Amino acid sequence: MKKILMIATGGTIASKETAEGLAPMLTSGELLDCVPEIGSVCRVDAVQPFNLDSTNVYAAHWLELARIIGENYERYDGFVVTHGTDTMAYTAAALSYLVQNSAKPIVLTGSQRSAYSRDTDARRNLADAFLFCADDGAHGVRIVFDGSVILGTRAKKTRTRSFNAFSSIDFPAIAVMREGRPFYYIEEKKPTGAPVFFRALNENVFVLKMIPGLRADIFDWLDAHCDGLIIESFGAGGLPDYENGAFFDRLARFLSLGKTAVMTTQVEREGSALDTYAVGRRLRACGRVLEARCMTLEATVTKLMWVLARARGDEAARLFNSPVEHDIF
Repeated sequence: MKKILMIATGGTIASKETAEGLAPMLTSGELLDCVPEIGSVCRVDAVQPFNLDSTNVYAAHWLELARIIGENYERYDGFVVTHGTDTMAYTAAALSYLVQNSAKPIVLTGSQRSAYSRDTDARRNLADAFLFCADDGAHGVRIVFDGSVILGTRAKKTRTRSFNAFSSIDFPAIAVMREGRPFYYIEEKKPTGAPVFFRALNENVFVLKMIPGLRADIFDWLDAHCDGLIIESFGAGGLPDYENGAFFDRLARFLSLGKTAVMTTQVEREGSALDTYAVGRRLRACGRVLEARCMTLEATVTKLMWVLARARGDEAARLFNSPVEHDIF
């Protein structure tokens, strides 16, 4: 029987109604009481490093989760992380970079309604997460939600209320849960060798979402506060050339300060293609501008944090463009 560590972090799945609205209050033990049937499939221990609405989860918490997994890696066959849905895709992506080459599964799940609700999806999602985690073919960082198994680097929350809250963007879901077991669409060999754990992220990363008419003087703040900039542009990608090309001039200055910039698109699917239009091709004259292509924003943000904690310049570009768990192609 597999031995699994549950890491409870809060979220809707652990929430109760309060005078101020839903707030995480359930303990890991109370969550496990909702799925007594998993006792016949695996043995479970539980820890609860924090109990937060996932709106409040950020890099320090991702590093704490990676630390817990690393310190317990040899003692358990897999890990289930219960988490709020709002930032679950960020956490899954971050863990994909912080814990690489894992032959053991690291499964994130949560729910759209509290485990205390009569019509909750919590029980199914929690049971599916443990059943997938106990499967011999499971490995790496995955989100299990509403019967779908999604790569940690490919998940995005695309619905705020429906039970099928998460989508796999520009890559198939790798499996679905049917009758208590995964049915694999994509089967990959488990990694060989030891897992690789990373202990640092550079949080000085900013996402600039372009809107029509935005002024280039936003770079006054960006120059002073950011090591990495992700520009979420329109369509296939590019910068506006109004204000006499001020955006291109300011981006060139930003890069000259030894900083890193990545271009991506606000369009959810199919990615950027900077060489398509003149407003994209002109970026080549600004300096080294990386391109996220088909990466999710969640993966782009967390990968850039991981990269900039390790490297600058040519090495940063190499790391960013090197695929990790099918994040970029």
